[in-house]
Amino acid sequence: MTALHSQIPWLVGDIGGTNARFGLVEPDGSLLHSSVLADADYAGLGEAIEAYLAGRGGLPRPHQAAIAVASPITGDDVRMTNHPWAFSISGLRKELGFERLEIINDFTAQALALPHLGPGDKVAIGGGTAEPDAPIAVLGPGSGLGVSGLIRAGQRWVPLSGEGGHATMPPVSERESQALAAMRRHFDHVSAERVLSGPGLVNLYNALAEVDGVPAAQYSAAQITDVEIGYEAPLCRETTEMFCAMLGTVAGNLALTLGARGGVYIGGGIVPRLGERFAASPFRDRFEAKGRFQAYLAQVPTYVVTHKLPAFLGCAAALMEK
Repeated sequence: MTALHSQIPWLVGDIGGTNARFGLVEPDGSLLHSSVLADADYAGLGEAIEAYLAGRGGLPRPHQAAIAVASPITGDDVRMTNHPWAFSISGLRKELGFERLEIINDFTAQALALPHLGPGDKVAIGGGTAEPDAPIAVLGPGSGLGVSGLIRAGQRWVPLSGEGGHATMPPVSERESQALAAMRRHFDHVSAERVLSGPGLVNLYNALAEVDGVPAAQYSAAQITDVEIGYEAPLCRETTEMFCAMLGTVAGNLALTLGARGGVYIGGGIVPRLGERFAASPFRDRFEAKGRFQAYLAQVPTYVVTHKLPAFLGCAAALMEK
């Protein structure tokens, strides 16, 4: 890298199904500028990036970028899972005039961020102690359900790129079995994401209402998890509690699958907003409720990521690594 280019910031981004977050960072990850744009306001990712850069003030235009996208990244052509944007990575790089453009899965970015989180960027839920150099898992409900992990390889952490949010959602209780059976009447496949996401909260609420034979109000995910609405609507309280319990089930499964004795991190936009209610929810009990492996999971710490823009840290780490 030339001396001139070392002074030029990197563009980082976190593109979800609703919002596109962009930032300009220094190579050490220090944030210089950021903004949030609504996906619906732009025809494509290139237009959204140009709109963001037009408002960057006096900062230099970047030549390198890493963008985290809520989509599988399996080649040059990318099509978002929960939004109609689609693009060619090489075509987008040429369109923007960048020397380098890295497009990574959004939860690959979340995973890459984990070694860079400070003590104030996470909150422990339950007990357990992280084992150094052991695999680490991360999952997070938002517009969808992202899942990833980190595996130690020498001096590096290697992120896993998968689509674990689309694995089948298992029930643990009879009530959960009834809710998932109701959902199967509406979906060909009831994945974890069909329950553990913003739209999933609405699906779960509607399913419980169907099971109980009561009318479902037209609540949004934010309303279902709202404390005041919950006082007046017991089904909203039950939905939120079941959501946390089922997230514990999936998180425990992920910890066992990866051997994630380095910890399991919960990101995304929903859980951090629950605050103390999440700590008091059935999440941790359900996380550990794996029969003969309860003692194993009791030693695995779980955390809620409270950093405002962890994907930016992960994108900067991806640029630095390569």
